[in-house]
Parts: sequence; C-alpha cells; structure tokens
Amino acid sequence: MGEILDFPSKRAQGLAFLDRELRALLTGRGADERLIDFAVSQLTRTYAQLSESEQYSFSIELPDAMDPRDRDSLNRQINAGLEGIRAENHSLMVQLIARLVLAELRLFQHERVE
Repeated sequence: MGEILDFPSKRAQGLAFLDRELRALLTGRGADERLIDFAVSQLTRTYAQLSESEQYSFSIELPDAMDPRDRDSLNRQINAGLEGIRAENHSLMVQLIARLVLAELRLFQHERVE
C-alpha cells in the first residue's frame, strides 16, 4: 500500500482550527474585527513557526554487524524518546505562545486607545 496524503495537511487543519476557535472566542467577548484579525495573525504566525521548529532530524551510523532486531529496537527507543521530548516542549511552547499573544493583544489595544 502506498503512502496516504491528507488534504488539507494536518498543519493546515490545525491552523484553520486555531483561526476558527480564536475568532469565536474573541467575538464572544465583544472584540472588534481589527483586534480579532490582529490576534489571529499573531497566533497563527507564531504557531506555524513552532510547528516548523518541531521537525527534528538527525542521523546515527550503526555498525554493519549489528543485529537487525537490535537496530529496530534502538530505532523505536530513539523515536519514542524524541517524541517524548517533542511533546513536553510543545506543551510548554503552546503555553508561552498563548501568553505572548495575550501580551501582544493588550499592547495592541493600549496603543489603539491612545
């Protein structure tokens, strides 16, 4: 069986979800369109940068004489470890992005009032 391609990509689906949810949240809180557009722009741009930064890649050269089962086991362990690190970092970064965007929104609102 060949590789399955999702359309739109999971990244595009995730960004569209962020866009919809943030627009709904801010509309529900009485934000105007200009503030909503600014917030969505900031959040989606920053989250897209986060997604790009999570594409880890490296190579390990293993000895030719290594048993294939040991190679597979090592591969699984490395992938599991990397996924654990990625998940922990992702959670922290999402929290930091939310705080950053909130601070940017407050500054945007403050600058508009003056």
